[in-house]
Amino acid sequence: MSHNRRTAARSARILGVSAASAALALGAAGSALACSLADFSAAALCDGGKGVITVTDKDASGVPAVVTVYLENNGSDLRQVGEQTVIGTKEGAQVQFAEEWKPGAVYRVHVTATRGTKTFVNDDIPLLTAPAKACAAEQTAKPSPSTSRSATGKPSASASASTSAGDDTTATASGSAAAPAPGGNEVSPAAQESNLAETGADSNTPVIAGIAAALVAVGGAAVFFGMRRRGAGNRH
Repeated sequence: MSHNRRTAARSARILGVSAASAALALGAAGSALACSLADFSAAALCDGGKGVITVTDKDASGVPAVVTVYLENNGSDLRQVGEQTVIGTKEGAQVQFAEEWKPGAVYRVHVTATRGTKTFVNDDIPLLTAPAKACAAEQTAKPSPSTSRSATGKPSASASASTSAGDDTTATASGSAAAPAPGGNEVSPAAQESNLAETGADSNTPVIAGIAAALVAVGGAAVFFGMRRRGAGNRH
């Protein structure tokens, strides 16, 4: 065999080994990305005091899967809880089923994952058993006693106390306003003098006296002149 033939045979062997390695690598990668039952999990949880069944799909290839949940009773389906479609992601995509599960209840979760004509999964994940403790209902905050009323429609104790205090204050204020001051009905001499001054009684007295004096003077003059005229008439 010549040198050229040996070189060609060696190159062919190297190419064959490389192609086989690449095929194995692609096959392994394809198997890793393929949807499988191991990508699915289920759990019975509580959401806001209500029970839910959550199914998680971590299929990185994103094959659509139909998830059906059944309530089990002694190994047989008692009823179907619900059915939803989920498309998995590497981080995990979830679907939830509202279910008021009882402690220790058993559920069967069936997964059917297909793409085109190829079926990747058509099986049940391991049976799901609900926790031993039921979900606790959320408690509604009660209104403050100071602003609430009782079931009979009566004001609360603090409101009644506030009302009573307000009534007492009002009554005290009313009593204080209505009660006369001691000696309030008696008019003092100073007040009487002030009233007289305001009506002008003292200021009119000199005027009246002046008018009276003028009248007296006029009358006296009339009498005087009358007597003189009579005297003159008697002399003639």
